[in-house]
Amino acid sequence: MQNETYTFVFFGIIGSGKGTQIKLLQEYLSKKDGREQVYAYPGGEYRKLIDSGNYTSQLVKDSYNRGELQPDFLTNSIFVNIILASISPDKHILVDGYPRTLAQSAEFEKIMKYYGRKSVKIIYIEISEAEAMKRNLARGRSDDTEEGIKRRFEEYKNNVIPSMKYFDGKPGYEFYKINGEQTIEKVHQDIMSALGFK
Repeated sequence: MQNETYTFVFFGIIGSGKGTQIKLLQEYLSKKDGREQVYAYPGGEYRKLIDSGNYTSQLVKDSYNRGELQPDFLTNSIFVNIILASISPDKHILVDGYPRTLAQSAEFEKIMKYYGRKSVKIIYIEISEAEAMKRNLARGRSDDTEEGIKRRFEEYKNNVIPSMKYFDGKPGYEFYKINGEQTIEKVHQDIMSALGFK
């Protein structure tokens, strides 16, 4: 167990708290073995792209404002670029916000196979839509209108959930469902227990 390199993929609807849980897991891993970690978060790269002000950024911004997922080729290339720049056999990988469609899941599977990642742990932080709506409205972000959030929920149900289920039961993929409607600390403890870390 000590020499194992981990690959984690986090799923959770907006407001599920997966970003917080990833940070807590990163902190745990740093103390556990001090290895470098690759944090693969296409959403962060999309934000940089939107801020760049080029032609693609305008297209991305328009579709984001409509509550649509970005095209597969773009998201795949962003993810691949993160991996290309950072991966090595001794680093842990934590993936956030990818894959988000069935086509991206098939691509992700190929990428993991290519890089010899034989044990991928899928962590699904589950909360109800009502709880997610409450949390998102409480954040008070300008883009978080009730209508916009509902559109994103629909995209999540129609695309992201099937892309997650793609891995359920596949060899080399372990699936963990965590109740996200608890305190941050309790969710973290449940993740640690599920992974066999504590």
